[in-house]
Amino acid sequence: MVEPQHSGTDAAWSVLGGDPALTGRIVHSGPPGLLPARLPVMAPARSTVAVCALAAAELAAERDGGTVPTVRVDDGAVATAFVSERRLRIDGRAPTTFAPLSRMWRTADGWVRTHANYPHHRTRLLSALGLPENAGAAQVGAELAGRRAEEIEETVHSAGGLAVVARTAQQWAAHRQGAAVAAHPLLTLDAIGDRTPPRPLPPLAGNPVLPAAGLRVLDLTRVIAGPVATRTLALLGADVLRIDAPQLPESQDAHNDTGFGKRSTALDLGSRSGRATFEELLAGADVVVTGYRPGALDRFGLAPQALVERRPGLVVARLSAWGEDGPWGGRRGFDSLVQVATGIAVIEAGPDGTPGALPAQVLDHGTGYLLAAAVLRALTGRARTGGSALATLALARTARWLVHGPWGEDGAEGRAGGAPAVAGGAPDDAARHLRDTDSPVGRLRHALPPVSFDGGPVTWATPPGRCGADAPVWRQPGEGDG
Repeated sequence: MVEPQHSGTDAAWSVLGGDPALTGRIVHSGPPGLLPARLPVMAPARSTVAVCALAAAELAAERDGGTVPTVRVDDGAVATAFVSERRLRIDGRAPTTFAPLSRMWRTADGWVRTHANYPHHRTRLLSALGLPENAGAAQVGAELAGRRAEEIEETVHSAGGLAVVARTAQQWAAHRQGAAVAAHPLLTLDAIGDRTPPRPLPPLAGNPVLPAAGLRVLDLTRVIAGPVATRTLALLGADVLRIDAPQLPESQDAHNDTGFGKRSTALDLGSRSGRATFEELLAGADVVVTGYRPGALDRFGLAPQALVERRPGLVVARLSAWGEDGPWGGRRGFDSLVQVATGIAVIEAGPDGTPGALPAQVLDHGTGYLLAAAVLRALTGRARTGGSALATLALARTARWLVHGPWGEDGAEGRAGGAPAVAGGAPDDAARHLRDTDSPVGRLRHALPPVSFDGGPVTWATPPGRCGADAPVWRQPGEGDG
């Protein structure tokens, strides 16, 4: 069955600068009623995967000179992949998704959401509240109950922690940051730096078809959105090397979900040797993806303009929580916090009025697939016309798209029941979209990738390894290509 021309898919593909006629290559299937919520969650989930798969298929055709392969979007695969971190099992163990102090709290005049999954964020939260390092949820709850929500938000932010007020969509629209977000499109994909000659890619060989084979990606991202994007590029054949600071290691459980197909290394960019190693890697890179708050990496020479000056023809993809401008442009943030700040949590509130959550971290996952799509479209553009490119995305822009997007009939299913989000929200037939894989960290049961096109890969060439365990070098040609 050929997928109807969903307005969300068309809109996302248009923002990416794609040929509108190519959306006719998308075939849609799968059961209805997945990821139920008051907001039309499945619509943007489906659309982001569709445009990512279409961008991959387009790049494959560019390399081989043939017709763009048919793209196949299965709603069951999409819904399962959008809760991949919840579906993951490591030797039968379910990883912890949120720490005890990452949750919603009642305040004297409303609600706030905190995020304290990383130890340094937990320390800063407790310090901001004047609580000891060993304070538990009961003490934190008692402290927050006596304070005003906005005062908590600013106090915790000033200490480098994370807490946001639960606002309505109308309150967010009136907020200065909400206005800054509304002034931008869903994403931008622009030329940057001096024009460089086209860089055609060699024809593809082998089965499956890997559109990104031979391309090198430096992955400086964390948590879900950025790692989902680079996990997708790895699926498509790219040599993805994730870089983390040794003093701020990633959670191994998180990496077990998003580290498929990649290698992982620890590199101190603040040291002379670390910077020298990074420059050697950059000299051979095609893509750099960053997922830290705007400006956080500039002191290491990782601002987009600085990168393309040193590596002309580079594709730079930059992801943030709140965007690059506005009063929150430099703030940290995560999907759960963006849902709360932008009105989504209030829309999904339970019967008792407690702000709720979407059945999947759709802002993270959806933005991740959009980011991968932007990189793939930029690589196609580089092969055709040359130049460097900068893709810019933000979780808050994806949130606005979800709440105010052009869903039409595509979103009617999500809105019809008027029911709040159901925790987990995965399809009943999720087992069809799961696979067991042996890895250096144990036997993994994991979601299969939803990005699919005729002749393309069905899973990753390699499982995730241990964080930081790989050497900071590029693979040799032919090494590790699946």
